Amino acid sequence: MTWTGRTDGEGPQHARWHQRVRTDAPSGPHIALLGFASDEGVRRNQGRVGAKEGPAALRRALAPMTLQGTLGDGSVAIHDLGDVEVDTDLEEGQEAMGARIHEALNGDGNALTVVLGGGHETAWASYLGLSRHLAGGKRWGVLNLDAHFDLRDAEHPSSGTPFLQMAESQRAADEAFRYGVVGISEHANTRQLFDRADELGVDFLLDVDTSAKRATTFVENFAAGVDVLYLTIDLDVLPAAVAPGVSAPAAFGVETRAIVAAVRAAAATGKLRLVDVVELNPRFDVDGRTARTAARLVAEAAHRVVDRAASSLR
Repeated sequence: MTWTGRTDGEGPQHARWHQRVRTDAPSGPHIALLGFASDEGVRRNQGRVGAKEGPAALRRALAPMTLQGTLGDGSVAIHDLGDVEVDTDLEEGQEAMGARIHEALNGDGNALTVVLGGGHETAWASYLGLSRHLAGGKRWGVLNLDAHFDLRDAEHPSSGTPFLQMAESQRAADEAFRYGVVGISEHANTRQLFDRADELGVDFLLDVDTSAKRATTFVENFAAGVDVLYLTIDLDVLPAAVAPGVSAPAAFGVETRAIVAAVRAAAATGKLRLVDVVELNPRFDVDGRTARTAARLVAEAAHRVVDRAASSLR
């Protein structure tokens, strides 16, 4: 995709994403963007397909947004490393994406890797990349902003299975599985899924209990137990009025302010290395509102991670 948008002038005071994103190989301090164009996992999970078009829509929403601070002055670059596209061979696509994420995380000067999904099957690819990057050397945890646990036990991997896949992979490696979820809907998860979450020691916060303050506290407490934080944002955690363009719109959802607070809290830990944003389905988006909200969440994470790192070096 060509990054295009309004140009008011050159220099930091006019900076927008489309003016700063580069498509060459990263070098020096940078953020890496990658797209996972897949909705095969959603199809397998009997959801509304269309998330394959999510990465392009999210880039379009990011392009005209302004850049502030360290990202605005260009001292930390933004590199778009392109997409991995999936047709029907989801597992092959996840392996390929995992390799790309691993490479991005290993990049010299990488401050943050951002993956633009794709259905929530994206999370398994993110796990493959992150686990290879860390290779058991650090304690890591996955924080999910989501109405669903996505701990389904199914014959074939889908958008509903990634966190059970992670738990089983960690168990096979005799390593801990640290998983927290903000925004769980009691009416969108079966009793069996709640029981499985309990068996796996999953920390979660219900949607009806999620204020900005409680989300912040939850994230801070969860992050205190890890060295590296992976944040996955399923846009169906938001109310359908805010995020209609998803596979499974939420009848209730968590207000945007609370989700922004959770993203800010994650970035403030200094442990956030990987973010993915999933389930954006442009076919059902109204006025691009889901894509714009997703872009705001990406921008919140990117700005705060980079500015925090820059301030620690002063």
